[in-house]
Amino acid sequence: MKESLNSYELSRQWFDFSFKNPEKISPSHTAIYFFAIEHCNRLGWKEKFGFPTEMAKEAIGIKSYRAYIKAFNDLIEWGFFIMIESSKNQYSANIIALNKKAKALDKAQAKALDKAFTNHRQKQSQSTGQSNASIDKQYNNITIKQYNNITNKPKEGLIFPFESEVFKKAWRNWIDYKKGEYSFNYKTLQSEQGALKKLSELSKNENEAIKIIHESIANGWKGFFKIKNENNDKTNNSGGYSEEFKQRIASRMGS
Repeated sequence: MKESLNSYELSRQWFDFSFKNPEKISPSHTAIYFFAIEHCNRLGWKEKFGFPTEMAKEAIGIKSYRAYIKAFNDLIEWGFFIMIESSKNQYSANIIALNKKAKALDKAQAKALDKAFTNHRQKQSQSTGQSNASIDKQYNNITIKQYNNITNKPKEGLIFPFESEVFKKAWRNWIDYKKGEYSFNYKTLQSEQGALKKLSELSKNENEAIKIIHESIANGWKGFFKIKNENNDKTNNSGGYSEEFKQRIASRMGS
């Protein structure tokens, strides 16, 4: 591999291309390309190297061969990979090379993209009140983890089936649980409203709705299910949740 070829230049050319062609690229393209860079680096920046399909799929978490090979072939078509020799069967690897000059932008385009990135960062900083400092630092006395939780609060305009603060707190717990356990957010008002509607349909009253939320969290469920029977281990003598049940909820919440 030529000495002038390095990971920064390869990364830069990829994101220049991505910014210019957002309708073409997907996370799979980015994952495959950057794993190829990492693999080539580990091999000492060889000019051409074996790139086994199954190894790449496992490394980046793509299960479908069809999805992988489509993104892989796109990278060849766009010029980021140079195919030296195609694999003969499942036991052999594709031999590829990384192309430094894939879809290179001219200086005017690169300058325009740099300006666009800068303007975007400035607007984002103004709208959120945050600086461009490292996100690992505290800002206005809150950590980035706390900030992420704040941005994950219920969306404005939601119509709650029950208006008490107890129910709303349980709903915030559900949102935090979904984000922590399944990396899932309700991206739109309609999707979150739909989840609330289903919860309302499954419950007779507010107390039952809250119990359904806590039952789902404690059992690691992705959604809501109607409570059929009240198990004795969920309640204590005073009618509240048992300590064991509370611990199950806390463990799912990451407490």
